Amino acid sequence: MNFRTIIFPISSLFFAIGFLAIGYGMILTFVGIYLKELQVSNIVIGLINASFFLGAISSSIFSQKIISTVGHIRSFGAFASIMVISFLLHSLFFDEYLWAFLRFTSGFSFYGLLIILESWLNEKSDEKDRGKILAIYTIVFYLATAIGQLFLNISEDFKQSIFSIGSILVLFSIIFIALTKIKEPHLKPFEQYSFPKIFSVAPLATVTSFIGGFFVGGFFTMIPVYLMNQFDSIEMVSYFMLIALLGGLVSQWPIGLLSDKFGRRKLIAYASLSTVFTSLLFILYPNNQFLTYFFAFLLGLTIFCLYPLSLARANDVIDENKDIVEISRTLLFTYGVGSFISPILIGIGLSFFNWFLFGAFFLFGTFLYFYALSQERVSDEDMSVFVNVPVASGAELPKLDPRQDD
Repeated sequence: MNFRTIIFPISSLFFAIGFLAIGYGMILTFVGIYLKELQVSNIVIGLINASFFLGAISSSIFSQKIISTVGHIRSFGAFASIMVISFLLHSLFFDEYLWAFLRFTSGFSFYGLLIILESWLNEKSDEKDRGKILAIYTIVFYLATAIGQLFLNISEDFKQSIFSIGSILVLFSIIFIALTKIKEPHLKPFEQYSFPKIFSVAPLATVTSFIGGFFVGGFFTMIPVYLMNQFDSIEMVSYFMLIALLGGLVSQWPIGLLSDKFGRRKLIAYASLSTVFTSLLFILYPNNQFLTYFFAFLLGLTIFCLYPLSLARANDVIDENKDIVEISRTLLFTYGVGSFISPILIGIGLSFFNWFLFGAFFLFGTFLYFYALSQERVSDEDMSVFVNVPVASGAELPKLDPRQDD
């Protein structure tokens, strides 16, 4: 099956993903900037941003019931409408409790939308092209999220209109879904897989997914706050986030090839060590704009590959009697918990020390480096194949993973 035959029938899904990711990336970054300009405390900013990931965690548990009850198209319209309403309410006035609730509903809706889109992609893929579709999904999501960062440079006079622009982008995604002719798949209930059980089966994968979530959650929500403290420049934040996301996209395939050759344990350790080194550079050279952009690329190279490496490690160590889809969903849940904790912890720390963010990255990266090296090596014949995944994904992504066919 050639590339054109694979993509054309599901192009509407990729357009919807693209517009949704642009709006998602732009608003997720901008909230921290906007709150900082309102002189909200770092602790409150962290709690408000954490609410987004709490909504994401809740969505992975409850949104599937809504989708299976009313159908994909209606659910997509409902979730997208709730997301638009929450974006627009952000722009009316600020109240800490209201914004925390709006971030929660945004996170719930966004990850519900991802579940719908991923289940559709899975419906239209087979064993031969599932890997190609997932790779395209990853590229589209990274590039769209990166493009969203450029909207932060909008004129100072129209800054609040970013919430309106984000709403318009989400509405564009509804158009593509409303007109799609793709058959609605049937969603099966998600089975639950306990943390103690997944940790006993794949401890390194569990720890890596949690710390990977901590890094990515802190990246999107609190690094903009840190940069505003250091440089007081929205343009600086915009280009920093763009460069880091491009670094994350660029790293996916080399990291995959290296981990297939040398094993996940070593690549997790080396990626963690690189994060430690980069965090130290941020602490030592905090005020050099050119170096900060370079450090952003280095940071993106490593923090975005940890979750895919955790999935690969889990696939390496489980036996055929285990359900890889449910294990992958549990790792995704663990990743979400790390993303939720990150802005809370960093928000508290930033209230005392501006270097705390990268100090936390340094400590978590150091722990993961030594923990990874302490784990047993998987033999070459037992290793699976590394698979790239998007920077954010829903609970249906594991079904799209070609490794689950094996």
